[in-house]
Amino acid sequence: MIRFIFSFFGAIFSFVTLGVAMAALTVGGVLYMYGRDLPSYESLAQYQPPTISRIYSGEGQLIDEFARERRLFTPAEDIPDLVKQAFISAEDKNFYIHQGYDMRGIAAAGVEAIQSRGQNVRGASTITQQVMKNFLLSGDRQAERKIKEIILASRVERALSKEDILELYLNEIYLGQNSYGVAAAAQTYFNKTLAELAPHEAAFLASLPKAPSDYHPVRQKDRLLARRDFVLKEMFENGYLTAEIYTKEVNAPLQSVQNGDFESFRTALPPRDYFTDEIRRQLSLSEDYIGSRDEEEFFTGGYTVRATIDEEMQVEAAESLRIALEQYDRSLGIWNGTGETIAADQLTTEADWRAALAAVRIGRDITLENQWYPAVVLEIRGGDARIGIEGVDEVEGGHWVPAKDAQWARKRRADGTLSSRAQGAGDLVEVGDVVHVRRMTSDDDGSFIRWTLRQVPRVQGGFVAMDVNTGRVIAMQGGFSYQSSVFNRATQAMRQPGSSFKPFVYAAALDSGYSPATIVVDAPIEINTPQGLWRPKNASNQYYGPTPLRTGIERSRNLMTIRLAQEVGMGVVADYAERFGVYDDMGRYLANALGSEETTLYKMVSAYAMFANGGERVEPTLVDRIQDRYGRTVYRHDQRDCVDCTAPYLNPGQAPQIVSNRSRVMNAITAYQLTSMMRGVVERGTAAGVVNLPVPTAGKTGTTNDARDVWFVGFTSNIAAGCYIGYDNPRPMGRGAYGGSMCGPVFQRFMEKAVAKYGGGPFDVPPGGHFIKIHRLTGARLPDDATGDYVVAEYFRDGEEPIFGVAYDGGFAMGSNLPLVEEVSRETGRTVTTSTGGTAYVGPKANFGTVSSGGLY
Repeated sequence: MIRFIFSFFGAIFSFVTLGVAMAALTVGGVLYMYGRDLPSYESLAQYQPPTISRIYSGEGQLIDEFARERRLFTPAEDIPDLVKQAFISAEDKNFYIHQGYDMRGIAAAGVEAIQSRGQNVRGASTITQQVMKNFLLSGDRQAERKIKEIILASRVERALSKEDILELYLNEIYLGQNSYGVAAAAQTYFNKTLAELAPHEAAFLASLPKAPSDYHPVRQKDRLLARRDFVLKEMFENGYLTAEIYTKEVNAPLQSVQNGDFESFRTALPPRDYFTDEIRRQLSLSEDYIGSRDEEEFFTGGYTVRATIDEEMQVEAAESLRIALEQYDRSLGIWNGTGETIAADQLTTEADWRAALAAVRIGRDITLENQWYPAVVLEIRGGDARIGIEGVDEVEGGHWVPAKDAQWARKRRADGTLSSRAQGAGDLVEVGDVVHVRRMTSDDDGSFIRWTLRQVPRVQGGFVAMDVNTGRVIAMQGGFSYQSSVFNRATQAMRQPGSSFKPFVYAAALDSGYSPATIVVDAPIEINTPQGLWRPKNASNQYYGPTPLRTGIERSRNLMTIRLAQEVGMGVVADYAERFGVYDDMGRYLANALGSEETTLYKMVSAYAMFANGGERVEPTLVDRIQDRYGRTVYRHDQRDCVDCTAPYLNPGQAPQIVSNRSRVMNAITAYQLTSMMRGVVERGTAAGVVNLPVPTAGKTGTTNDARDVWFVGFTSNIAAGCYIGYDNPRPMGRGAYGGSMCGPVFQRFMEKAVAKYGGGPFDVPPGGHFIKIHRLTGARLPDDATGDYVVAEYFRDGEEPIFGVAYDGGFAMGSNLPLVEEVSRETGRTVTTSTGGTAYVGPKANFGTVSSGGLY
């Protein structure tokens, strides 16, 4: 009997032992099989989550963000304990004691699944397992994935600390509204930092990981409230909240940005504009900034970009350009509208039309005199139009645009023809039309007068302003409205600069031995080209005979410019244009001397900045500095050496010594001569009466054939700025469209504010020269005490001996009755040394007081 009992229990023991061994072998086999090809968890130690790249103004104001996933990485030590406790209570209350997986939780989930016959399958993943799923595995609910989670979780628990794991989790988890990580979510839902969150707000966030879309703070408010209160209860039971605090917090209302309880953080961000989008574009086109041309790297790299923008001047730039574009558009008297409409069945209630209007893609970033609002026409009655306005509450009787507001325009029909002039709003708009409107207010006291119809002009343009010494772009506007058209016409539009290119022809001549007093014949010429006989002419269709270079550029004489380019050589002119960065490879054609080859406004303003600073190279930039996510500087624009910046102290009144490493692109005397001549453009020439600043100003107008493009580029001693206006598909803008009349006022309005803020002064006179007074119309030398409107003091290099009373024929046929002083045949030229040390061939007429003849329009 005893033997039987021992045998029985021995059999049971053997069976149990064998069963345990088999189970151990099975578990071991499963762990071995699924653990062989798992991804390496070691990469988590070096993990860099995709984070937001942010752009700040020079004053440190956040002005834009770029991100695929909106995430603000926050180290574990900077995440408040309250936030950690809320998520641990909601997701894994045994986080600090388990080894990566919670067997009790897994068992409870299994029992629940069996009892519900598979209808209620809930996860039992720990925070560590969720990290494994988010980083290394897929999110599907399969036993195989769960086994892998457990294996990886146990391994990671041995490799990383609990705080490291929590840091990964709280920065990676998706919490809805395109917010990844707790810091971004706190900003999205409450417009607060993590440190500012109350317990009920931390519990709010901890309620979201389960299913953010199922706990929307507006659509699923009651469900979210119940989940939040559950998390608060768990925090209380886990000892993280006192009874008093728990009672207070559980009774707090559910508030959020989405419910209108807090102002959105986005209201602090200005609308995206041309400036910040151009930064994004340039960073994706060059490896010089972040070491990569991959746009994805910028969107996910967490870079901090310090932009050169002056926000105050950016507003002035946008307004100055918009004023000019709208004035031209209104002068045409044509109503084009937005082209957007809303169906009649969506206009029956206020809620319907507001929802439909909000969905229309239309510019919402326009401020001109007052803010422009999107609106929809709801009714036409007696010539007046009743409108519903986005963001403006309805009033008794509705908002109306009176008939007289439409009487300036004719409507462009669908076939392109124009109707007769409108007598009322109904002649321009129909019910359902989406339009722009703004408040018309009194100039005296700002009181409201009425609503007025507005439209985005079809004509477009660009504006750029930069510091002439550093190349820092302080303002840039690439069109009327970024939201209406993201194409940046300041940097991307290739346009003919027209006469604004002429200073480069004169620069090449001045640097090759000519002077501002050199006389060039302004007379008709003919040139055989492959396209036929070319007879260039001046804009005035008149010819003025022998004329000094100064007057030629002041009055923008085409024929003089062509003759000068022919005399100097288009190869020399093209080399200068390329040296200044206007072109990469300029065509050596005489027509290009008049700006017929396309370039960008950005390049032209950059080149003019080098005139203003005395001929030193500047590299234009929108970015001062870029730092990576760790605060390390990866790009810095200013490469000058501050010799004394590391000194422990400086003597009183002594400034740090800054050593410039800029190269020279033009002789300093040449730069001053050209600047002096371009001052004449503003004071007496094609920009006179339009540009009138309280400091010395130089510049050049430009108007292409049929006024397809109009320009003005100018500068003071410290700021260069330029404007161009034209249709995106170039076409004539009509009579009266000139660079001086359209772009000149844009420059004037902006620079008035720029001078008030940045100042200005006389242009520096370089050493190595002397002044001689001449007659600006004839080039004749005058006594040193001469005065009068015709007197100008020209600056000449020391050692140059001016020659007067000599006239030359440059080789082109001229009229026989021009008042030439003396004629000399064009037999030989000469080679001169340029400012850069090279050589150039110039004609025999390159001297003071001579007559040169070149040739083109």
